[in-house]
Amino acid sequence: MKILVTVKRVIDHNVKIKIKTDKSDVDLSNTKMAINPFCEIAIEEAIRIKEKAEKEGITSEVIAVSVGTSLSQSELRTALALGVDRAILIETASNVESLNVAKILSKVVENEQPDLVILGKQAIDTDNNQTGQMLAALTGMPQGTFASAISINNSKISVTREIDGGMQTLELNLPAIVTTDLRLNEPRYASLPNIMKAKRKPLLIKTPQDYGVIIKQHCKLLGVDSPAKRQTGIMVESVSELVNQLKNEAKVI
Repeated sequence: MKILVTVKRVIDHNVKIKIKTDKSDVDLSNTKMAINPFCEIAIEEAIRIKEKAEKEGITSEVIAVSVGTSLSQSELRTALALGVDRAILIETASNVESLNVAKILSKVVENEQPDLVILGKQAIDTDNNQTGQMLAALTGMPQGTFASAISINNSKISVTREIDGGMQTLELNLPAIVTTDLRLNEPRYASLPNIMKAKRKPLLIKTPQDYGVIIKQHCKLLGVDSPAKRQTGIMVESVSELVNQLKNEAKVI
């Protein structure tokens, strides 16, 4: 089984985000970067599927692919240290919109012919939650989004996902696209020997032009600002005072 898994370089989720003084964008200087947490879950799931398949005597391969600047090699090396077999970086100059990423990934899918594509459901920097769905539309592959459990049986994959009011389980024909939710698994840490081995694993660098994709910008970033500071709360003495505050001060009723 061949599994394609996507990796995005984002600001580490433990880091407090800084905004440039001119508010033109987020300030990334001297900022710790890491793999998008949802992509970490996608990598872990791909490796678990590979390990299970190999125990059953099925040869498997996991390929990590990232679209971004040359700095994304660091996150791909981390993916290789976690157990990915090889990696592909499609190098771009700057942030790329979801549709452009989906178009590039569709060409990678066309070239690699994976049995399964696993993506994080969204990146924590943009929160767009678009790429997996767009990729499914471009490739014509069935999709199971927000997966909290996965089970593969021969040529089919069962995807359990949270929906309003409960859980939903879908059965998809392979090849298919799955996007991961937080509850799917707990990602492992890379061991030191595997970090050393990762340096010798293949990492192919390509460009969007290599896949015949022209990057087009459809959206323009006008500015970035910090969330408004929360105002200090007040204590009310009665229900009638609470209603009055909600109606006349907060203006929510």
